[in-house]
Amino acid sequence: MIVYVLPMNELAIDIDLCQYRRMSKSLILLDAADTVACCPPLSARPLSQAQADQIAPLLKALADPVRLRLMSLVASHQGGEACVCDLNDDFDLSQPTISHHLKVLHEAGLLDRDKRGVWVYYRARTEALASLAALIGDAPAAG
Repeated sequence: MIVYVLPMNELAIDIDLCQYRRMSKSLILLDAADTVACCPPLSARPLSQAQADQIAPLLKALADPVRLRLMSLVASHQGGEACVCDLNDDFDLSQPTISHHLKVLHEAGLLDRDKRGVWVYYRARTEALASLAALIGDAPAAG
């Protein structure tokens, strides 16, 4: 068995280079309000493929029951914002799992976040929710 010993500065460079090569460069934070504002209500006319491609990530983020509930809890929380520590007791999930779901909602443009010390506070982007409501909610009356 051969063991290579590298100086610490070379090891750090190699690790950083490997991590850099494997990092996704596709993370794009969406502006949910602008994304949905591009489109007429679903009942007005059919969406184009491009419009559907823009809106689908927002709806996909909300399609998970945990994320939908988290969105509701944050949006309705006293003061309009909630910390992960405020949300843990409402779920039978670990704090890292809840944080992951909140990150998905943030990346979709549905939540803003603000780091304060060791905690991250989330606030619903009400304009994004209003845009989604306008997109979905303008249905003709049933007859």
